[in-house]
Amino acid sequence: MGGFNRSVILEAVRRSGQGLSRTELVEATGLSAQTVTNITRRLLDERFIEEAGRTVQGPGKPRTMLRLNPTSRVSIGVHLDPAIVTFVLLDLTGAVIARVARRMPADEPRRIIAAMADEIEQLIVAEGIDRSAITGIGVAAPGPLDAEHGTVVDPPKLHSWHRVPLRDALAEATGLRVILEKDTTAAAVAELWTGDHQPDSSFLLIYLGIGIGAALVIDGDVVRGASGNAGEIGHIIVDPDGPECACGQRGCVEVVCTPLAIIERAERAGVFADDRVGSDPESVDSRFTDLCDRAAAGDRGATEILEEAAGHLSVLISALTNMLDVDCVVLGGPFWTRVSSVDLSLLPQLLERQSATRAVRALPVRGAVIGDDVGAVGAGCVVLDEVLSPRAEALFLDSSHERMRGAERS
Repeated sequence: MGGFNRSVILEAVRRSGQGLSRTELVEATGLSAQTVTNITRRLLDERFIEEAGRTVQGPGKPRTMLRLNPTSRVSIGVHLDPAIVTFVLLDLTGAVIARVARRMPADEPRRIIAAMADEIEQLIVAEGIDRSAITGIGVAAPGPLDAEHGTVVDPPKLHSWHRVPLRDALAEATGLRVILEKDTTAAAVAELWTGDHQPDSSFLLIYLGIGIGAALVIDGDVVRGASGNAGEIGHIIVDPDGPECACGQRGCVEVVCTPLAIIERAERAGVFADDRVGSDPESVDSRFTDLCDRAAAGDRGATEILEEAAGHLSVLISALTNMLDVDCVVLGGPFWTRVSSVDLSLLPQLLERQSATRAVRALPVRGAVIGDDVGAVGAGCVVLDEVLSPRAEALFLDSSHERMRGAERS
């Protein structure tokens, strides 16, 4: 209970932005004045929070404001994307202190993990970070993941990654605690931390990377699913007359909505020649950028391809939002910025036409606050979330503890 109350106070202080007095913390948390005093004293000693001056609020003596001490702890976020690996250093508020993006060598997992560890060490040294202040490393990776064992399990876009124990291997290489999270889930955590969402908000996040995924937030919590792999949407059909998918169906998200699928459609339409060296992530990234640059420059053929892609994406989103009835839709990920102008100009009207609740309410659509780096920032925020956010499960004793207490009583 003490640890839970500590998290409740830290969360209240973090969300307040400018800080709260002890009296305001009592009102905000429902804890007793003595509990608040005891916990805030310890948090001040540990430098998690700091005094932020005094303020006069009505009669009586001025109250001392308490706010989060952003530089007292840091986290490291890593986004393992098939095209590029992004590293960020976050302060205790989730703000980015430093960012580095690197193309990793080949696709051999051991070499990539070693290169990730080297990059993390260079980041720590370059920023002069005391290792004792690092709360941990969060890694966002494509699914599916084995959350219990911290392994990456055959992601479609990461070849050779067959049950790779990424969490433990990176922890051993860096000497730091590592949390492995699915990239779409991490993106949703980043949006919760950095976006202007109410504590009880709900939203659908569409993640646009080399692959496309989704994440769901209900009542302010990310829905991870039974195995931690919620959000696999690659085989939802958005175009029944579309290309055949490896799963045996036609027109799945995987073969219609991904950047590679959009590029191939542009090539078939003659927007540019099919002269790619291959379909590797780097080539897709470069080719997709070229397509978006052409559209931005007024190329009508390129624009029509992106508008058609927005139409397909609206079919996917409306299928999910009609079922889930969320407050809003958020889009982000490494490929988002390049298509944001086209998508934001078309998706609201397309979704309204397909909405089952359009007579009741509008469905806001917006880009993620973090944009392209939402995976890396989210990975770092997952670590901070464990440190700062209260979790109801912390109040429950596990079964072994219950059995032990039962034996003691008997």
